Amino acid sequence: MMQLAGDLSVAEVCAAAHVGRAGFYREFRAHAPRQAETELRDRIQRVALANRCYGYRRVTAELRRQGIVVNHKCVSRWLREDNLLSVRHKKFVLTTESRHGFVRYPNLAGRMAPTAVNQLWVADITYIRLSEEFVYLAVVLDAYSRRVLGWELEATLQASLPLQALDRALADRAIEPGIVHHSDQGVQYCCPDYVGRLLDHGFVISMSRAGTPHDNAKAESFIKTLKSEEVYLHQYRDREEARASIQRFIEEIYNRKRLHSALGYRPPCEFEAAMGGPESQ
Repeated sequence: MMQLAGDLSVAEVCAAAHVGRAGFYREFRAHAPRQAETELRDRIQRVALANRCYGYRRVTAELRRQGIVVNHKCVSRWLREDNLLSVRHKKFVLTTESRHGFVRYPNLAGRMAPTAVNQLWVADITYIRLSEEFVYLAVVLDAYSRRVLGWELEATLQASLPLQALDRALADRAIEPGIVHHSDQGVQYCCPDYVGRLLDHGFVISMSRAGTPHDNAKAESFIKTLKSEEVYLHQYRDREEARASIQRFIEEIYNRKRLHSALGYRPPCEFEAAMGGPESQ
C-alpha cells in the first residue's frame, strides 16, 4: 500500500478528502512530472548561477555530486532555454537575449552619481519559480532612493512585460524630460515598442555593456534582496499567490519598512520624503 507523509495511506487520504483513488492517481500523474521538472530546472539554474564559468558538463557533474541523477543532454537543453550557457570570461546573463538587430545604446549610468530622485531609473528582469513553471518579474527603480517605482509579473518574456512595469512607474510619478533610463541590452529593452515609450516621455537611454551585469548594480542588488528575503522563503503554488506575496514585499516591506544601509538605514519612501522627494505618491 502506498504511504504518504505522516504515515497516511492513499486510501486514508482519499477518504478524508472525499475523492476516489482513481481520481487521486490521475491528479498525481498529471502534476508530479511537471513538479519534478520544475525542481530539476531550478537546481540547474542555482548551480549555473553559483558557478558562472561552468558549462553543461560541469553543471551535470555538480548535480550528480549532490545526488541528482540527470542526463547531460537535459542539462544542456535547460541551460540553453534559460539563457544560462557559460561565456568564457563573462558572467551569465539571465533572461537576457541580446542577439538581435535593434539599436544598442551606450552606458551612461556608469558615469552618474545621482543627487536626487528622477535623475536615473534602472530596469531589470528576473525569473520566479512556481510549483510547476517559471514566471518573470520586471522592475523599474529610482537609482537615488532605491525605490521600486513599477513592477510586473507575467509568464512571458515579451516586451509587454517590462513595458507594463514602466507604465506603472510613469503612472505613479510625475517626471520631466531628461531622466536617464538604464537597462541591459536585452531584446525586451531594445525593441521599438520599449524604446519608443522611453523617447515619447523624454528619457535618455543608457544600456549596460554586453556581458557586464554589474553595470546595472542597483537593479541587481534589489533582485538579490528580493530573492533572499522573499522568493527563496516561499513556495508559490501559482502566479496569483506569487503576485500577492511579491506585491506585499515590494510595496509594504521593501519600499516602506526595510532599512537600507546606503540610505542611512532608512526605507526608500522615508528617504525620499527626507530629501524632499515625492514620498506621498
